[in-house]
Amino acid sequence: MAPAITLAAEAPTLSAANTGFMLICSALVMLMTPGLAFFYGGMVRVKSTLNMLMMSFISLGIVTVLWVLYGFSMAFGTDSGSVIGWNSDWVGLSNIGLTELWDGYTIPVFVFLVFQLMFAVLTPALISGALADRVKFTAWALFIALWATIVYFPVAHWVWGAGGWAFELGVIDFAGGTAVHINAGAAALGVILVIGKRVGFKKDPMRPHNLPLVMLGAGLLWFGWFGFNAGSWLGNDDGVGALMFVNTQVATGAAVLGWLAYEKIRHGAFTTLGAASGAVSGLVAITPAGGAVSPLGAIAVGVIAGVLCAMAVGLKYKFGYDDSLDVVGVHMVGGILGSLLIGFFATGKGQSDVAGLFYGGGLDQFWKQCAGVFGVLAYSLVVSAVLAFLLDKTIGMRVSEDVEVAGIDQAEHAETAYDFSGAGGGAARTSALPTTVVGAESKKVDA
Repeated sequence: MAPAITLAAEAPTLSAANTGFMLICSALVMLMTPGLAFFYGGMVRVKSTLNMLMMSFISLGIVTVLWVLYGFSMAFGTDSGSVIGWNSDWVGLSNIGLTELWDGYTIPVFVFLVFQLMFAVLTPALISGALADRVKFTAWALFIALWATIVYFPVAHWVWGAGGWAFELGVIDFAGGTAVHINAGAAALGVILVIGKRVGFKKDPMRPHNLPLVMLGAGLLWFGWFGFNAGSWLGNDDGVGALMFVNTQVATGAAVLGWLAYEKIRHGAFTTLGAASGAVSGLVAITPAGGAVSPLGAIAVGVIAGVLCAMAVGLKYKFGYDDSLDVVGVHMVGGILGSLLIGFFATGKGQSDVAGLFYGGGLDQFWKQCAGVFGVLAYSLVVSAVLAFLLDKTIGMRVSEDVEVAGIDQAEHAETAYDFSGAGGGAARTSALPTTVVGAESKKVDA
């Protein structure tokens, strides 16, 4: 993300071009949340499809309202102690002029805040993939509200707000490797360690029910990610946003190849789920790094992320945590990789003159990246686990075992995703599906 305040020789004036560009980018980022819903919705079993969709969509409502009331002020207001911001003029988005510019930039405050709102909406939605099949919808909605307030808004200030400790330390996070992906992945791990495994985990097949829906969701995410990444420079005047756009495409394509090569060697097949998961891993990894690395560096980041994230998704079977749709393996691991690789591949010719180890800069930036990565990871993991524990002990986080087995869609939403009552004929035959696919819920369960 571009610095919150940039010193300039002359006061900037409103740019219609940059304003329009950023509004388009904001719309693209908004599209990522429905795209995520489709991506996750296709990866679960039929009986959980609607619940998975709703766990993403509800974030659009809850976080939007909180952002207006106080979230924007907490994330980007005047710094207090390097941990939180506050600006009473922004509470309820009051006292903001229509043409009032974001400090040092050529776009209105309203444009910056709506762009950042879409990040705030997406981040808790990412967590939901780890909790498929087993969480009460009311408890999830309350968790989003509490988590956004206690975790996301402060972390966004740390990373992107003027005065935030990570910002002041010089941690590079162009568009959300720490604030979004590590934050969400660590939160997912914290929650699942508290609420436990699904009924039948490591025993019953839990394959994706609709791979075309997964591919559609992955395509929408890839498309929206150009706004997510390229828009984070907050303008289009110096070419850095264009570099980020190119690197987003390059790293994602490389990650698809890396993931597919790994699963072919390890499991003997090139799968659609692997291609979709590989794309997301590349998108995640290039998010913090794309403004600092070259296109060749982006290939390296993508391949490394594709291979290592493909390896990481199997860790849940080894260590016994039930990360339903691989939020930890893809978002947390991918975010860590992308953030730390800046310390090696930063060229000093992109968003700043900071160079990594391979470009003569030594390890100074790497250690800064480590501080940002592990600071955010630890805070999000611990606080998210505490929130889940408190909710579980009060209103209860999980549905009953009977509801989980029968299907959460009917119990929580009084609907089903597919209605075949008018289709006629007998029950559809279910063909044998491969069980050696790498990816969420389709990887062969190791004994």
